[in-house]
Amino acid sequence: MGQPVVHFEFWSEHPAQLADFYTKAFDWNIRLIEEMSYHMVESAGEGGIGGGIMTPQKGPWPGNTSLYIAVDDLDVFKERIKAAGGTIVVERQVVPDVGAFALFEDPDGRVLGIWQR
Repeated sequence: MGQPVVHFEFWSEHPAQLADFYTKAFDWNIRLIEEMSYHMVESAGEGGIGGGIMTPQKGPWPGNTSLYIAVDDLDVFKERIKAAGGTIVVERQVVPDVGAFALFEDPDGRVLGIWQR
């Protein structure tokens, strides 16, 4: 069995409005983490995964949605991604007291994340 998808993100220039939309449309429980300007989506019931809504930093964050794949070692998987033909577009970023992530681009140009708890 491979590495599971554990988190999603919607990247938006208007995250509060988007959070309001998903709350109204799907009854998602979304709470703002003010110090991170991050809207945490708690929708993991019934076998789903949780996620977040945020405005990404300017730079190599193309698209407007990403999925995060759980890994046990970011550095090892960054090398595996490159060896398989992918590109690292955002190096290791630490989320204090939670974990770290990096973003990569697959050979089709899709940007995904790897997440180490």
